Amino acid sequence: MKPQLAQQATTVGDVAPGPFASFVRFVVCGGGIGVLSSGAVALLAGTMPWAVANAVITVASTVLCTELHALFTFGTGKRAGWRQHWQSAGSATAAYAVTSLAVLILHLVQSSPGMLTEQVVYLSASGLAGTGRFLVLRLFVFAGGRDGGQDRDRDRAFVRKAAAARRRVVPVPTRLPNRVLTPAAFAVGS
Repeated sequence: MKPQLAQQATTVGDVAPGPFASFVRFVVCGGGIGVLSSGAVALLAGTMPWAVANAVITVASTVLCTELHALFTFGTGKRAGWRQHWQSAGSATAAYAVTSLAVLILHLVQSSPGMLTEQVVYLSASGLAGTGRFLVLRLFVFAGGRDGGQDRDRDRAFVRKAAAARRRVVPVPTRLPNRVLTPAAFAVGS
């Protein structure tokens, strides 16, 4: 009897999602982990300096997100390797610098901001850093791991089809119908 479970993962259709789908998945995965991380940083900052708490949570969330992005967001079909983890860590280091700088500036401007104000600044900086991170991950870190150039070819084919659709000539009737169409005729459905 043949085993019911497959020995290796198999996929049906295209493995890698397009740019828009990748961005939506990136926002869901990265944004969800980011919001959870934001709360974790705030809680951990009560027991240690804020920058240290941010660094600890950033490392943990980066490892988790890199795995999620490899498997789900960018559809490589396999777990992230050391190269992807190190490259992702580089982009996360830049994100860490942006969020830390934003909160540092907040503390310079306002000596003791409330937790809500700190969270708004932190999440705004995270959103900005996240957008840059998406571009780096999609274009460099996980670009080679997708379906061997077919993804790029599919994106180019989509752009060509869209351009061709814009150039398509739509026939315009040169003769009006015998009856006159009024707005009332459209409302009745005749």
